Amino acid sequence: MAQQLLMPKATAIWLVDNTALSFDQIAQFCRLHPLEVKAIADGEAAQGIKGLDPIATGQLSRDEIARAEKNPAHKLKLSEPKVRVPESKRRGPRYTPVSKRQDRPNAILWLVRNHPELKDAQISRLVGTTKSTIEQIRERTHWNSANLAPMDPVTLGLCSQIDLDMEVEKAAKGRPLPTAAELGATLQSAHETERLTPHEREVEKEIDADAVFAKLKSLKSSPKDEDEDDQY
Repeated sequence: MAQQLLMPKATAIWLVDNTALSFDQIAQFCRLHPLEVKAIADGEAAQGIKGLDPIATGQLSRDEIARAEKNPAHKLKLSEPKVRVPESKRRGPRYTPVSKRQDRPNAILWLVRNHPELKDAQISRLVGTTKSTIEQIRERTHWNSANLAPMDPVTLGLCSQIDLDMEVEKAAKGRPLPTAAELGATLQSAHETERLTPHEREVEKEIDADAVFAKLKSLKSSPKDEDEDDQY
């Protein structure tokens, strides 16, 4: 990622006010037109903008400014940054090295089989392919379908495990809950579980609550009766 100057116009204002650099040098460094730098120096442009010190931000050194002041033909150069900011991810299909492009069909087949919830756009982002290729592999119409073998794209180095997990998680959130038929097991209805034979229904009707409690009372009193018998 090419290093870029922060706030070019504010930097130009500071250089005009605090250095003896020429308009051409400032314009080249800040990527402005020399006439625009002249207008800044005359107070006709960039009014209300506070100057930004490029030395304080680490984008320019005092020695570099001194060299440019001594030599009008010297072009200012940005200082090397002390901290490297990672490049932001570009949206769109992932770039795949030429050496690994032959492995993409195998990775697509693995994703289609192991993660059917993934959409074509998600697979395209993971392995850097096209929707037509994904459809051909899904429908087994790919020219090399007979020789394809499912292979993990992470193992092949086509994507990272973090990216794969994120895409799977996104797909899982938008996926509807499985129905009972898809799970392959259903609970029986209450009507079916309560099916009794005529004999069982007759027995159930004959059960009397008073008779049950009377039997329980007799069981509780039986130990006492045994004690009384022992006394005699």
